[in-house]
Amino acid sequence: MRHILLFVFAIMSCGMACGITPPRVHDPVMAKGEDGKYYIFATGMGIDVLSSTDMKEWHREHSVFDRNGGIPQWAVDSVPGYRGHTWAPDISFHDGRWLLYYSCSTFGKNTSAIGLATNRTLDPTSPDFKWVDQGMVIKSHKRTDNWNAIDPNLITASGQRFLVYGSFWDGIQLVKLAEDYRTPVTKPVTIARRINCNLTAEELNNVENFTIEGGDTIEAGENAIEAPFIIYKEGYYYLFVSFDYCCRGQASTYKTVYGRSRNIEGPYVDRDGKPMLKGGGTILYGPDKENFGIGHCSVYDFDGRWYFISHAYNKAQDGAAILFVREIHFDKDGWIK
Repeated sequence: MRHILLFVFAIMSCGMACGITPPRVHDPVMAKGEDGKYYIFATGMGIDVLSSTDMKEWHREHSVFDRNGGIPQWAVDSVPGYRGHTWAPDISFHDGRWLLYYSCSTFGKNTSAIGLATNRTLDPTSPDFKWVDQGMVIKSHKRTDNWNAIDPNLITASGQRFLVYGSFWDGIQLVKLAEDYRTPVTKPVTIARRINCNLTAEELNNVENFTIEGGDTIEAGENAIEAPFIIYKEGYYYLFVSFDYCCRGQASTYKTVYGRSRNIEGPYVDRDGKPMLKGGGTILYGPDKENFGIGHCSVYDFDGRWYFISHAYNKAQDGAAILFVREIHFDKDGWIK
């Protein structure tokens, strides 16, 4: 009996130190830190953070804005309804700093903004560890922009910096950034969409006229595409996006598709040659025997091995979103096997 009590006490007392396999996460991105650990950043209050030494057993860390002055006031002031639940981050290392882009929004609205926070290290035990918010990068406005400023991903090409982002409305957007990594220097250009391309700008803006079903299910028009992520490999830029619907537990229908282009600005086409501007996309992962849907991915080369990172709405956990990690391989023609 004493051993049982000690075991129960240990479980109750472990807190963030306990390993989680697999963790519940939403919109995960990953990086390998200076300390050799892998770090996940994901949607959550102040941005969720987890760490692991093997990408299998994960430990909860303090959120990004937990110990760094709280959630950004500029976001609270700029985005009605935003109160700190921060979506879809993106993490990468450039010019001696970790760059963490993040989304501030409310569900089903395109009054949204993307912000940027920076840090010298991902190791929370380092004396140099401190997230510094750099403010807003780009914002979308209701009835002014027919795109949604969420789901950012930074990609560099030929010494230039690009931010790809977007959710529903007129689809996936690409904008060039200045050397400071936070100032747009071009207007957004659509590089992938599913919606009827014959719709006018006014009609696209009215896609925000949602239909409410069952009191809490929101349909955001026809253009069910979001969560872009771009990688470069051997002469091609690969664009990954999510089709269909997230955030519905057992009713989630998320699927990940991709296409590629020789030019970061497109046009991107799928394996059958269909442009992603006209609904193209080769399915990579989707509903299967274990998951209702798989999407909002990130893709990385860690030590010469490519990994697909996303969340999956798991059937064994009643549709809860859990971490989904798979190693991927490319065939001789450059398509994912």
